[in-house]
Amino acid sequence: MSRGGRSFDVNTGVDEHGDSFYRELPLSRDFTLMADPDSFTPVPSDWLIGTTDIVNSTGEIAKGRYKTVNMVGAAVISSLINGLEGRAFPYVFGGDGASFAVPVTAAQTVFAALADLRRWADEEFGIQLRASLVPVALVREAGRDVCVARFSVSDGVDYAMFSGGGLAWVEQEMKAGEHVVEPAAPGAQPDLTGLSCRWSNAPTQNGQILSLVAQPTKRASERDFADLAHRVVSISEGLLRSGHPVPLGGPGVRWPPPGLDLDAHVSRTGKNLTVQKAKLLGQNLLIWLLFKTGVNLGSFDPNHYAAMVSNNADFRKFDDGLKMTLDCDPNTRVQIEQILEEARMCGKIKYGLFAQDEAMVTCIVPSAVRDDHVHFIDGAAGGYTQAAAQIKG
Repeated sequence: MSRGGRSFDVNTGVDEHGDSFYRELPLSRDFTLMADPDSFTPVPSDWLIGTTDIVNSTGEIAKGRYKTVNMVGAAVISSLINGLEGRAFPYVFGGDGASFAVPVTAAQTVFAALADLRRWADEEFGIQLRASLVPVALVREAGRDVCVARFSVSDGVDYAMFSGGGLAWVEQEMKAGEHVVEPAAPGAQPDLTGLSCRWSNAPTQNGQILSLVAQPTKRASERDFADLAHRVVSISEGLLRSGHPVPLGGPGVRWPPPGLDLDAHVSRTGKNLTVQKAKLLGQNLLIWLLFKTGVNLGSFDPNHYAAMVSNNADFRKFDDGLKMTLDCDPNTRVQIEQILEEARMCGKIKYGLFAQDEAMVTCIVPSAVRDDHVHFIDGAAGGYTQAAAQIKG
């Protein structure tokens, strides 16, 4: 299949590890351990690495399309979860896109999902989504690696952490026009069942919602960056709930929900947009009443569900660098920035910070009565995208 200037056959190779590789990795509940290179395991060479991003996401955010950018980024993960029928695979949400690793046996499913997403993002939102799919073996030939660890945020959800520089290399190749997955035919519709953004934004309690992006340079050894990340994470651990930006009881709901228009675009799958909005208004009225009253509906407990939204949130991660969305006080920000600036001056990292008043939640909910729903956190005024645009290096 064509990938810009290069090609590979999605049917070649033997997946010796199947789905078991990621599923059998050890789980850690200690985020500070994610800074340790020894916590990571190389991804099998017969797997594939995928990455996506939105062309000119900073410009889209300047237009006020914060939620749309996050929704399209999360749509990548939602589509893959549905396409792979719930099989566990490592992925990471990046604000304006996502990266992931899958076994080669899933190549055709993933390729089709990415092609559909590219067409859908353009037709539904006028957004240009880039997508790329590359064999891990090719990443290693380029002198980079792809290693992964599993960080468990609750008994129901864990998130993948990546190291080795491979994701960053694939993204650079994608932006250069290599290994590109072309859009599907007009009218393509990805399966985005479970994707939503019905929660209200979560306002800061400590002064600011700080979005942080820090990336190692070529001058930094793996240990250099691990030590830096450990220092930054340790400082953030001193914040209330380690800087978690979503309240214990969830971010709150209101009616009509702020993401109604986006939810209608995502869920309409070719249906009339006005009709879909009316349908969602009715559904969300019931949801609002349940959360307002705390009354159970069958096996759905709104209070438990709201608490799990907070428990399952991905407000910090490693993806060839460190990303965090922290509810941060001014003094802690100063401490973090001093460490980052010192490392930047030594040529070891590049970093960006961006402060805003609220955090934003984008959700994938396979079932409202299980605890495996995932919630991607970003700053509500552009967060990671804005921080990346201000990188100093």
